[in-house]
Amino acid sequence: MNFLDGSLYPEFQEKLVITVAPYGPEWMPSDFPEDIPVTMADQIQKAVDCYNAGATVLHLHARELDGNGSKRLSKFNELIAGIRARVPDLIIQVGGSISFAPEGEGEAAKWLSDDTRHMLAELDPTPDQVTIAINTNQMNVVEQMLPHDLAGTSLGEEPLNTAYREMTIPAGPGWVEEHIRRLSEKGIQTHFQLANITQLETVERMMRRNACNVPLILTWVAIGGGFDAPNIYNLANFVRACPDGSVLTLESSMLNVLPLNMMAIAMGLHVRCGIEDNIWTQRHERKMGSVAQIEQLVRISREFGREIANAKEAREIYKIGTFYKNADETLAANGFAPNRKLSLVGSRSRS
Repeated sequence: MNFLDGSLYPEFQEKLVITVAPYGPEWMPSDFPEDIPVTMADQIQKAVDCYNAGATVLHLHARELDGNGSKRLSKFNELIAGIRARVPDLIIQVGGSISFAPEGEGEAAKWLSDDTRHMLAELDPTPDQVTIAINTNQMNVVEQMLPHDLAGTSLGEEPLNTAYREMTIPAGPGWVEEHIRRLSEKGIQTHFQLANITQLETVERMMRRNACNVPLILTWVAIGGGFDAPNIYNLANFVRACPDGSVLTLESSMLNVLPLNMMAIAMGLHVRCGIEDNIWTQRHERKMGSVAQIEQLVRISREFGREIANAKEAREIYKIGTFYKNADETLAANGFAPNRKLSLVGSRSRS
């Protein structure tokens, strides 16, 4: 991305798109009972409350009545339908991992099988987006968390802590390209959740091969544990690697969330918050729910002079419903250089 003179002026920036992740599948309801919805009615109401607070993108997971994250696609269908009925303009972004909680005592946290994750393209009603990881990677979500981040929570106890420390993302090239193809056929936008520049480069190569003809809507996930750490050097390098046609949201975990989001607001990028990422205030004096986190970002963004995108504006910024015909169109729309043409240097023409 290029930052010309005036890039930090709000009048030259897009309105802010706020993504909220309010379902926190890694937590148990006892970790934050005031803010972790369990019943279907409460899960739907949480989406409504977040929308009313200013979030226009909902990162969606579902929970069973016993408090565990749901792996049943029927549960996701029910939740999506319920939210659509209440807030039809909200951008629904299904977490492509579904629920990655361990199945039993001492087991590693696992994403669903490749075939099951492909079934996200069959959700009914269809979501607007499904998140996707690129390249199989470690996802140790607790690596950079501090003891007081986890104190008194289920995530700080064994065997759950070990289960999440050992978690990996299965995202090989064959599965990724097939998944993007299926999502696109159903009119579902691929939202790229990227850990580092190498994954961004893989996406670019897929686009150059005509295997990924979609807008480059992405989130930089700076959580450590196999992902970039949330520091200014990693952020600057990643932002510099993103082409001008891309749309970039920043994501981190625990007390890194707010500082990183303030950087995003100042730079004209977009933000993500919610209890999936952090449950604490900055002084660890109390827990902070998803709605309060949204309201905080709305307040800060307006102090910066940057207004909040409404649902219609967010859909335009995120290019919901946009797909491209071929590699040339995809590269041009996303701001990448065109594919190289075969060189004639050194060749001899024949009559």
